[in-house]
Amino acid sequence: MMRLHSAARSSASFRVRIALNLKGLPYEYVPVDLVHGEQFREAFRGLNPAELVPVLEHDGAVLTQSLAIVEYLEEKYPQPPLLPHDPLDRAYVRSVALAIACEIHPLNNLRVLRYLTKTLGQGEEAKNAWYRYWIEQGLAQIEAQLVAQGRCGRYVLGEAVTIADVLLVPQIFNGRRFDCRLDHVPTVMRIFDACMRLPEFVDAQPSRQPDMPPD
Repeated sequence: MMRLHSAARSSASFRVRIALNLKGLPYEYVPVDLVHGEQFREAFRGLNPAELVPVLEHDGAVLTQSLAIVEYLEEKYPQPPLLPHDPLDRAYVRSVALAIACEIHPLNNLRVLRYLTKTLGQGEEAKNAWYRYWIEQGLAQIEAQLVAQGRCGRYVLGEAVTIADVLLVPQIFNGRRFDCRLDHVPTVMRIFDACMRLPEFVDAQPSRQPDMPPD
């Protein structure tokens, strides 16, 4: 069985949990306490020297980086597909996924926020303003892309869930957690609501994980 080293509130881990659920793949959940620094311990660093979740262990191999893991699952278990067959459609959904993974998320992950507060001496208000600014701006750009492309249906690409939806949903959870403005992205939120009607997304959300801390 696969072993997923995951943290409940990690949006990168959330992506992989969604993909595993959509593929119908069972896995062992191994919690990693990011708040108390479990990712810096020698045992975990042996799995991932980058000290980041998620990490997937499968067939004796160790996989890191959420997008790489999701694409591995897609290639290893192609049904149901998370990438469309048409090359142009694949490029489109990958562009949305990468906009989240490479443009929005890196500015707001835990180690960046810790650097803002612990090294640069910024207070909670400044940290949260930073977080909200980059998420709100990034989602606005995704909204504009979706509208301009005109390919949305129920999901980012028509009526089939793709890797773009897998990445979009966790980013909205992060935005809501930090009280980001979301009324300026109606297309994004309509897609989010459609995804959250699917049990595979619902069961992957942070509140359903065994290591979800109390609020």
